[in-house]
Amino acid sequence: MVRLRQVVLVARDLEPVAATLRARLELGEPFRDPAVEAFGLRNAVMALGDTFIEVISPITSGTAAGRHLDRRGGDGGYMVMFELDDIERARRRAAAAGIREVSAVELPDIVDVHLHPSDIGGTIVALDRPEPPGAWRWGGPAWEEAVPAHAPGGATGVTLQAGDPAGMAARWAHVLGAPLAEDGRTVQLARDGAVRFTDGTDERGDGIVTFELAVTPDIAARGTSAEIGGVRLALRAT
Repeated sequence: MVRLRQVVLVARDLEPVAATLRARLELGEPFRDPAVEAFGLRNAVMALGDTFIEVISPITSGTAAGRHLDRRGGDGGYMVMFELDDIERARRRAAAAGIREVSAVELPDIVDVHLHPSDIGGTIVALDRPEPPGAWRWGGPAWEEAVPAHAPGGATGVTLQAGDPAGMAARWAHVLGAPLAEDGRTVQLARDGAVRFTDGTDERGDGIVTFELAVTPDIAARGTSAEIGGVRLALRAT
């Protein structure tokens, strides 16, 4: 089982992007993880169903997030985080394919591994195995070692642009252990989720262009597309 659990944006100025997301998607008060300060960052993590939207922003020089902002020419998608049943097998597949790990954290309630974006392609990919399944430490105290009651909706898909979409799709599918659709450019996830890869790159290069979100009908009724934080949000009613 492979599920999309969290999508991450990077912004030079965190608060306006987080506020716009909250207003447009009717999200609750964000969780702010003090642990990210050790990496020269601050963040805001907001729940959408049992998935999460995070915005990070560098607060010191020399961070990977800051370099990403410079390289991509501004705010945009930064990371995609998946929940997997068998994370060790995924790590072995990644290592065998020459894909480096940029970080690995093993805690009692979660294992979290980040794969190098230059190797897997497109963006940082995080592999996570929470305990119990469905918990999510990164969502804040209520989600540590628990699966609290939550509203409907959630992050269901991601689209990346790539110079070689078929090659990148095959690499992601192999590492995740998830099937490829017949088009050879769509990685199929649990709960009808998907990661899609499209042709071509603009001046920003390979990277995330769209997050797909399931939202309540009243939110979707106000428009099925929004551009926030350098990423298009494709909205559909639950």
